[in-house]
Amino acid sequence: MGFFVFLPLILPLTAVPIARLTEQHLHPRGAARLMTVISAVMAVCSVLCLGLIGVVGTAQIPGNPLPDSWSDPVVRHALPYHETVGTAAMWLLVLVAFTCCRTVVRHLRVRSRARRALAGLPEGPAGEEGLAVLPDRNPYAYALPGSPGRVVVSTGMLDGLAEDEREALLAHERAHLRHRHHRYLLTTQLAACVNPFLRPLQAAVAFSAERWADEESAQVVGDRRITARAVARAALVSHAAPAPGFAAFAAPAAAQPGPVPRRVAALLGPVPTARNWPPATTPAGLAAMVAAAGTAASALCALNAAVALLVVLKAVTPL
Repeated sequence: MGFFVFLPLILPLTAVPIARLTEQHLHPRGAARLMTVISAVMAVCSVLCLGLIGVVGTAQIPGNPLPDSWSDPVVRHALPYHETVGTAAMWLLVLVAFTCCRTVVRHLRVRSRARRALAGLPEGPAGEEGLAVLPDRNPYAYALPGSPGRVVVSTGMLDGLAEDEREALLAHERAHLRHRHHRYLLTTQLAACVNPFLRPLQAAVAFSAERWADEESAQVVGDRRITARAVARAALVSHAAPAPGFAAFAAPAAAQPGPVPRRVAALLGPVPTARNWPPATTPAGLAAMVAAAGTAASALCALNAAVALLVVLKAVTPL
């Protein structure tokens, strides 16, 4: 196993540049997919390596539930890890499991509460099935995933937008449902729970999902300026944050001073290219190659450590 078993725990740092540069040369759709895959692979590798370190390091502790052959001197010589390191890895795994379970439970609980609150509400007018309009003066709008999904919007939000801006809002939220953006968000949230170095990717995927829905909305309304105006106005009138974990139309400007202006600027600019990989000669292309190399190295290191452990344990296990 050697030192390489620790590399997957720090290799997510190689993905930090792509999280900052991807929006410049990639379509938001490709950016969200790329960074979600990188996050998922690196998170799995981190968990695997923590497990391997924990198993090897705690195999020598008396009373552990592992087979006696795993604490054989041959194993300790071939895979030398201190008990303290192994115990720390096991506690980290427990912490990761607890944090991930709490994130999933909170996500499901919010969805369940929102669905119960909407259970008695009728569908929207003809042609707007799946739309739930809440008589609430607080302006908000978000996509509630499920089977089927629903677009939830308050009267306070609708009253603050013009007719064409309302169309842009609904198209934006329906894009979140159609492309299942909540899965991208939840995957990167769990990855960030596993390894804190993946948090920049979580924020970048959340922004890319909003930009992806913005572009879909602009196609539906046929005018990028209308969507840009709707995003800006919704951010100005918003006073309450959207439901946690849901993709929202525009978070309050006071809470997120950066993303909304960047989204508006992108909508006022040219249509993003449809490429799913940035040109190699650009900074984003170099960052993408570094992130891809880091992801591949993380997977190879985790696989090498797992194979090494299996080979050693098979050699010392009596037939």
